[in-house]
Amino acid sequence: MSPSVENRRVLVTGAATGIGAAAVHVLSAAGARVVGTFHNTEPESRVGASWVRCDVTDQQSVDEAVAEAVTEFGGLDVLINAAGNWQPGMPGQFDAKDIRSVLDANFTSTVFTNQAAYASMKESGGQIVNFGSAEGVTGSPFAATYSAAKAAVHAWTRSAARLWGADGVTVNAIAPAVQTRGADRLRDNLTPKGCNSSNSN
Repeated sequence: MSPSVENRRVLVTGAATGIGAAAVHVLSAAGARVVGTFHNTEPESRVGASWVRCDVTDQQSVDEAVAEAVTEFGGLDVLINAAGNWQPGMPGQFDAKDIRSVLDANFTSTVFTNQAAYASMKESGGQIVNFGSAEGVTGSPFAATYSAAKAAVHAWTRSAARLWGADGVTVNAIAPAVQTRGADRLRDNLTPKGCNSSNSN
């Protein structure tokens, strides 16, 4: 039998859309107490969670969002770190701004959110779940910096898990195979202009 999440205190980053929004829906339906973060995109639904605006690439914003969740709940049991952004681009096409944007959205945000969550969990334990990607393992000629950023998320997760486990804080990464807006953008970039990918014989 799967352990119950009822009354677990959960923070979900990147919760306005996609995987994060789905996590909020499922967890709240299962009885968890959920705070979701959003930045520029308003939540698709505000049902089932409290909400806080947060720029996950800014350390102060992250620290304040986690502190708000901890204040509301009296602590934090779980971080679901779903914030991230898929961007296309092939090797040879990137400038410094492109690289920094993708790294900040996917890797820097992971470090900031994980560290802030750990600071509130280290006395009582907790679970941190990061979202990696199969592209972080295999690489991708069509999204090279995204793949590199997700590979960094995988390495960071292993490093944090080895250190923080002694405090009862587990850190894991998952690479879900689901339809997301990033997957839609990948398909759009691979589809020749003028072709309808839904019509194939």
